[in-house]
Amino acid sequence: MPPARNNPQENVRRERPLPEASSACLRRIFAECGVARWPLSFKVFEAAMTRSAAKRFPDAWPSPAALEEYFQTLHSKDLALACACAEGSEPAWEEFVSEYGSYLRRAAAAILRCAASDPAASELADSLFTDLYGLHKNALEEISTPKIHSLFRYFHGRSSLKTWLRAILAQRHIDQIRSRRRFDSLDEQPADGNSRRASEPATAALAADPHRGEYLEKFNEALAGALRALDPRDRTRLQLYYADERTLAEIGREIGEHESSVSRNLERVRKELRATVEGLLRAGKASANGGPTSPGMDDAQVALCIQYAAEDAAIDLDQLLEAQRFQNGPRPIRRIKP
Repeated sequence: MPPARNNPQENVRRERPLPEASSACLRRIFAECGVARWPLSFKVFEAAMTRSAAKRFPDAWPSPAALEEYFQTLHSKDLALACACAEGSEPAWEEFVSEYGSYLRRAAAAILRCAASDPAASELADSLFTDLYGLHKNALEEISTPKIHSLFRYFHGRSSLKTWLRAILAQRHIDQIRSRRRFDSLDEQPADGNSRRASEPATAALAADPHRGEYLEKFNEALAGALRALDPRDRTRLQLYYADERTLAEIGREIGEHESSVSRNLERVRKELRATVEGLLRAGKASANGGPTSPGMDDAQVALCIQYAAEDAAIDLDQLLEAQRFQNGPRPIRRIKP
């Protein structure tokens, strides 16, 4: 969700330019997105990729090779569509509504545990569209009223657009429940006769989700189980890339694959891990040795679980893969975001 206030230091940090060596990589990815049908300028796409990279590397840019590897893991086509929609492109919005309109209503129905035709599902899904579209002020309005950016600006491409939208819907539903609970019923007056005053919405603070820690624990358990189920060769790929900090070229030489094949296989393994983790979260955990049974999660809970894991902390694959530590102490490791 977008922050309540703009942080000037955050904005400056994210606006730092990318190294010139990254331009060729970004132009290649941009060409692969097929944006001519909207259209979308490379400048806007580059700015979005820069914000995404700044979110991933907040302190300093890594090497151009590491940046390129990061860009290749992004859902760049989804990010390009989000950029075009944020810019107000009508063809892009037509494509978005056609592809995601019914999906948002189905996701809202799953969150609310009702039919997709239920007005409540439509209301929850439609509540996103205003924030996704944003308010594009004209030049005269800009003088007195700051421009409100589209919610799409906060999509960084690290997950698919569907996953991101579903997580926002789930969080919005939770926020609405909490907001309603902040107000005391005016119909229920106390016995002393004094009128009860409702909390001011501007000052009432939202409590942290009490299930956040539980969700993070379940995510880590599911990820550990998914890693154990991997093919040994795929475990080796992840071990070399995330725990041993090898480049794609180095991994290719070691396991006998072309660099491009290493990149494709890593992306495949990440998608398989994601699917397995989601399946384990939905399935829950049976009782073992008299321990408690962990029920499975629904789609909204899975979306929140993955969102919390992405926001809260990176996953230490070196630990999960049970790799041996180096004799001279642990090396810096790559972190994988859900």
